[in-house]
Amino acid sequence: MNEILKQNKTAFYVFDVKTLKDRVAYLRKMLPENVAVCYAIKANTFITAELENDVDRFEICSPGEAEICDLLDIPDEMMVISGVYKTPEVMENMVANGKCDRIFTVESLTQFNLFKELSEKYKKKISLLLRLTNGSQFGINSDEIEEIISKRNEFEYLDILGIQFFSGTQKTSLKKLKREIDKLDNLLILLKEKYDYTAEELEYGTGFPAAYFKEDNINEDELIGGFAQLLNEMTSKPKITLELGRSIAAACGKYYTHIVDKKCNKGENYLLVDGGMNHIVYYGQHMAMKQPYLSVCGKETEPCTESWNICGSLCSMNDIIAKQISLPDIEIGDVICFENTGAYCMTEGISLFLSRDIPSVYIKKEDGTYLCVRDSFETFNLNKPNYRKETN
Repeated sequence: MNEILKQNKTAFYVFDVKTLKDRVAYLRKMLPENVAVCYAIKANTFITAELENDVDRFEICSPGEAEICDLLDIPDEMMVISGVYKTPEVMENMVANGKCDRIFTVESLTQFNLFKELSEKYKKKISLLLRLTNGSQFGINSDEIEEIISKRNEFEYLDILGIQFFSGTQKTSLKKLKREIDKLDNLLILLKEKYDYTAEELEYGTGFPAAYFKEDNINEDELIGGFAQLLNEMTSKPKITLELGRSIAAACGKYYTHIVDKKCNKGENYLLVDGGMNHIVYYGQHMAMKQPYLSVCGKETEPCTESWNICGSLCSMNDIIAKQISLPDIEIGDVICFENTGAYCMTEGISLFLSRDIPSVYIKKEDGTYLCVRDSFETFNLNKPNYRKETN
């Protein structure tokens, strides 16, 4: 790690493969044996290849994510093509080019009709999961699901595997999870009793939480163990696949950023770092009112002497990463390590704001070696206008 710190004069990320694999192993140990695990790669695309032998499938929510999985040679049968908008040309290209081993979710009646038309045009079987809405812009209503199921024999080339459902993230309430499971169980029972339809599969995004802040008090053994019991108590018995992103990826990541300035303004201590909210986004940060897990590299065991507000390099008063954090004696050039940054931090930040550089990304392999999987790069070329000669 010391060598990586020397090589990088600006902010960077490290994703630890052992921590990642240990996390999946823990989830599998806590869940019923027959439950499959799907990784939502939107949480962190850089660890996708590392998980191929550890999860059952990958959820893909955009054409770009599909391209990444193709470049990584992820098998088609491991892909679930999801997303509230599915570009018709992209979907047709997948079907026309024999990518029908993939499963496709249905987010609207428009999408359903698209797959119906494509399946008939190319005479290819397409496997579908019907997404039940949670009252947001995602998915379709239960009566629309019933309508599709009631006419399923009319769709020669469509294989309706079952139901998909996701309602949010950072859920810590077993009562809420039970209400969702009961709703899904009742829907599956209704489809069986009313239409003689037995769903082969239920894909469920549980929204398990990640502990980002010192105030977080999450008993995962109790939460996931209780959830596993709820699954075992379901009356319907579909194959269950849990779609997880944050819960798998968060703990494997660390973000390193350098102290570039320090000052005291009107009695408040400020540290300026070469990163900021363009590089790191914690769920529920609330303008840095919560304290994330962090340390100063090389000074982890030194006593804390003073409190600091840690701010990024953006010209925005919102660029506050943490407030009133107690730190040891620090100097310009010291490096701060933020933990639990394996999910979303590297993609949800406003990366192009002010044309700041995008950080390098490293994978720490299980043998302890580091592999750079993305070099730092400048963004000003993405933001500059490209004036072309006008044409008539």
